[in-house]
Amino acid sequence: MRTSIKALLASSVLAVATLASSPAFADDTAPPSDFTVSGNVALVTDYRFRGVSLSGGDPAIQGGITVSHSSGFYVGTWSSSIRGGDVYGEQELDLFGGWTGQVTSGLSLDAGLLVYVYPGSQTGNADYWEPYASISGTVGPATAKVGVAYAWSQSSLGDQDNTYVYGNLDVGVPNTPITVSGHVGYTDGVLSPYILAGGTKRNGWDYSIGASAAVWGPLSLGVSYIGVDGPSVNGLTDDAVVGTLTASF
Repeated sequence: MRTSIKALLASSVLAVATLASSPAFADDTAPPSDFTVSGNVALVTDYRFRGVSLSGGDPAIQGGITVSHSSGFYVGTWSSSIRGGDVYGEQELDLFGGWTGQVTSGLSLDAGLLVYVYPGSQTGNADYWEPYASISGTVGPATAKVGVAYAWSQSSLGDQDNTYVYGNLDVGVPNTPITVSGHVGYTDGVLSPYILAGGTKRNGWDYSIGASAAVWGPLSLGVSYIGVDGPSVNGLTDDAVVGTLTASF
């Protein structure tokens, strides 16, 4: 997530001398690129977004890729299969860009803009935008994050807005590949668990607790217990245990 490539200038005299005295091998001393590419592919037993199932309680396949630059800027995309009916279709595609970096000793900022795109929508009015920002810090094996995302009033949201604030805590278990994670979030707006379950209340909480571990090379396994307050609708807002198998690169 970063944006400029430094050119390495060499003396033409030195270059000629080197070529004359050395075989034509690849330059093993070239500096690393300012760009990095990372990504992952995952299979989840249920796609839960802020506590609410977007896959109808069924498994989903997901994946994403991010291009980062040494300056801190990044762009990326992420997608998941969903069960969204005529409004959202069968796919969610997220496009995002932002900046991340250390802002003071021990604290990092991540801020950007994300757009949720639903290519299979039959209404043509499902996509919406959401700026986001978070602060995170690490102490020993623990990493804490607090963040906020705000979707302003848009036609796809019924000309209403939505605010989401959350906190995450991840703790690595010493001498093991296991990380224990906790999450709590609060929604105020049109995307509250109550409204998505057919109610009218514009705010609500979601929470999760779980663990993950690297199992082999790029593969990791995770399991989480996820729930929301409010009405319990089977395959939508009921509490669920979600398993995840992820391959990262």
